[in-house]
Amino acid sequence: MKIEALIRIMAGSMVLVGLGLGHFLSPWWLLLSVFAAVNLIQSAFTGFCPPSIVLSKLGWLDERGVIHWGGRGPNG
Repeated sequence: MKIEALIRIMAGSMVLVGLGLGHFLSPWWLLLSVFAAVNLIQSAFTGFCPPSIVLSKLGWLDERGVIHWGGRGPNG
């Protein structure tokens, strides 16, 4: 899976979770959706994306932007 697809899945999930929690629990949860949207917008302009940094540090993201779940093996 490419990093762009994972970022879209994560952002969409955060928007849906924020909307659901905002509807059923407290309107303050709508800020989660706002945070996800603002993060997507700023990453489009700056290229700074926290999830990709975390995946890189874990060794799960290679230089081509492909995710290797659990990290790369000794040969790879």
